Amino acid sequence: LELAVIAILMGAVIGLVLAVIYVSAGRVVRTIISTYVEFIRNVPLLLLVYLVFYGLPTVVPIAYDAPTSFIATLSLYSGAYLVEVFRSGLDAVPKGLLDAGKAMGLTPWQRLLYVRLPTMTRITLPALSNTFISLFKDTSIASVIAVPELTWGAQWINNRTFRIVEVYAVTTVIYLVTGYAILFGLRMLERRFR
Repeated sequence: LELAVIAILMGAVIGLVLAVIYVSAGRVVRTIISTYVEFIRNVPLLLLVYLVFYGLPTVVPIAYDAPTSFIATLSLYSGAYLVEVFRSGLDAVPKGLLDAGKAMGLTPWQRLLYVRLPTMTRITLPALSNTFISLFKDTSIASVIAVPELTWGAQWINNRTFRIVEVYAVTTVIYLVTGYAILFGLRMLERRFR
């Protein structure tokens, strides 16, 4: 949960900032953001994890541990998906609301803060639910670089007890219960903002 929460929060910041820039910038900036989004979305997460953990330190003189590497990778990965979710939400804000904000004398930043972002949030909540659950499940990939998380713990127990069915059956139930809890919480939030 800690890996998922941190990566989702960082990814949401990346996604929201890039989406706001995308809808208000020129062609060159939109092309750069689109290139980032398409690159990340078309490369498997497992490969990105390996590239950041093993490949990046050989090219750039930086040192980081496995959890930091995975959080950075999942944040960039989630940011790419969330750019598209937030961008579509910003584009779906009715023009009449923006015109009403202009008529009230709101500055562009005030229209963004008080009109576009709240409306976008309500519009994008269903897509955010799916994305957040998917990203929570993607934390299991952290086990390939020995980040201590649920799947890594299941592998550790399995290697010591050779109880494959029991270990992975319990792990599956934990993922299901946690995924449904996240879904339930986000559905409650959707109903509140409906």
